[in-house]
Amino acid sequence: MSDDNATLVITDINAALAAADNEAASKPACFLVVGGELNGTIFDLNDGETVVGRNPDCSIPLDFNGISRKHFKAVMNAGVCKVQDLGSSNGTYVNNAKIEGEVVVNKGDMVKLGSIALKFLPQGDTERLTYDKLQEEANTDGLTRCYNKMYFNNKLDLEVKKSKLTGTPLSLIIFDLDHFKHLNDNYGHDAGDYVLKEKAQLLRDNGIRKQDVFARYGGEEFVVLLPNTNLKQAFEIAERLRKLVENHEFVYEGQRLPVTASIGVADYRQGVNTGTDLFKRADSAVYKSKEGGRNQVNFFKA
Repeated sequence: MSDDNATLVITDINAALAAADNEAASKPACFLVVGGELNGTIFDLNDGETVVGRNPDCSIPLDFNGISRKHFKAVMNAGVCKVQDLGSSNGTYVNNAKIEGEVVVNKGDMVKLGSIALKFLPQGDTERLTYDKLQEEANTDGLTRCYNKMYFNNKLDLEVKKSKLTGTPLSLIIFDLDHFKHLNDNYGHDAGDYVLKEKAQLLRDNGIRKQDVFARYGGEEFVVLLPNTNLKQAFEIAERLRKLVENHEFVYEGQRLPVTASIGVADYRQGVNTGTDLFKRADSAVYKSKEGGRNQVNFFKA
């Protein structure tokens, strides 16, 4: 290798390391799950108090054996993380030592509760970047970059449990693209893929709020889970999404494609005990929209 080529390689490596450092610096401190079915999962630790426990309303809900409803809390302040047990049945351990009172955790320290081990990574630690990428790949749909069905179902179950416990409102929107098979048959599957990607980006940019969970459930079916949102608010959001799709120009290879959506809305209320219950209600409202002529929004009526 010539000296010039070696210099270029070193420059590229230094640039990549600098980019990784900058990306890591933009992310908060976190707990990284080590081992078990959640291995590699990242939980951000923002300034203030983070409660960890089995309750679905905890900042980090971990519904596993040996974990108390509110097990421990982590308090971030000026880059320092302090951990304190909250009277849990089985105790909280830092590096295998049971803690009493507040304990400061440092880079790489292991916080254990029940069978779960959480590794502390401070802000700026590049180790988290690998796990961020793996988590993103595991949770997102490859075509549209929305969340995938598995991630959505987990969030749906969690949010229903949270609403059941706290009484906070929760709504779900399901929408199906109208005559999508016809579009694929007439314009080709590449055109269909274009519509799915374009629609996903359109809604992300204009209709999806930060707290919402936007996912591709399968085929041409998309879902939006709306925490702290009642049925009236969800209906208004769904109608805005419908109009966005109807009025957008989907143009593929010089041809404008006919794209509309049939939408169903449901909320958490009496009779909803699981995420599946809520999904079935919203799904039945979608069929009502289809039967009513498509390109409309309906909500579930018992």
